[in-house]
Amino acid sequence: MKSFKVGDRIIYPNQGLAVIEDIQEENLFSEKFKIYHVRILANNALVLVPATNTDEIGIRKPVSEDSVEDIFRFLKKRQVDVTTDWKGRYKEHINLMRSGTIFDMASVLKSLYYLSLTKPLSFREKKMLEKAKELLAAEISEVSSLPLSKIEQRILDTLSLCFKDVKPPLEF
Repeated sequence: MKSFKVGDRIIYPNQGLAVIEDIQEENLFSEKFKIYHVRILANNALVLVPATNTDEIGIRKPVSEDSVEDIFRFLKKRQVDVTTDWKGRYKEHINLMRSGTIFDMASVLKSLYYLSLTKPLSFREKKMLEKAKELLAAEISEVSSLPLSKIEQRILDTLSLCFKDVKPPLEF
């Protein structure tokens, strides 16, 4: 079980950057529970999270600044595994996004970006591509103290370079 303190910036899976605003002890059924009051910065929502559930939910601290280059190296590698079955692929991507790890988000982004070069994405996949890019960029921006726009551009430039030889199929 991870332990956080008031003021800690955290990553809430599929929601992004958040901050621990308060920690309270609550009595429920004669048991004491430590509850984190988590403010999700993207939409200003307040979420109450039992401390015992942080691992299960996937709440974590942002990656270290040293890990940022590892993420970009991962995005640069040409390897991408794309399931052809739409439903299976979507379910796999949803599970990866919910895991909360930055490399899982990067994997979804890379996979969907590659797919978008080879065929039109469905509405849901387009939304997921944007969400993965947004979450990845926000976390990297937070830990590297660089503007979000610069990080987003670097991510797109890295993916473009990675898949520069991919040609869209000809349509008749």
